[in-house]
Amino acid sequence: MSIIPSLFGGRRSNVFDPFSLDVWDPFKDFPISSSSDVSRETSALVNARVDWKETPEAHVFKADLPGIKKEEVKVEVEDGNILQITGERNVEKEDKNDKWHRVERSSGKFTRRFRLPENAKMDQVKAAMENGVLTITVPKEEVKKPDVKSIEISG
Repeated sequence: MSIIPSLFGGRRSNVFDPFSLDVWDPFKDFPISSSSDVSRETSALVNARVDWKETPEAHVFKADLPGIKKEEVKVEVEDGNILQITGERNVEKEDKNDKWHRVERSSGKFTRRFRLPENAKMDQVKAAMENGVLTITVPKEEVKKPDVKSIEISG
């Protein structure tokens, strides 16, 4: 498997991706509260993955938020051109009789922020959630072409 295609286009795979957002925490199993708190926050932030594409009509964001209800997510516009997505993935309730073998799903708060270009119509943002995927559509203003007026040359 070659690393070259993953760096120069197409969708990247986490297998050999040097730009992957996965973060290794060497202190996650140590009983130090500050490190474990940072680890939990980091993993929740990392797992809120977002794609941003621009079409001729709009900026479209798609966020994978499995297991999160739409009531647990907030989409906000801040300072006129910053799109902010926040939410919280809750920890699964533990039963004393349960024996956990592996815990890989993250929990905690997440925040993603995107500064949008001037052509974004921030007052017309729409958001929808279906099957754990949040889709946010930000329409774009039409780019006005400059009026060209021909001037006759005398002489």
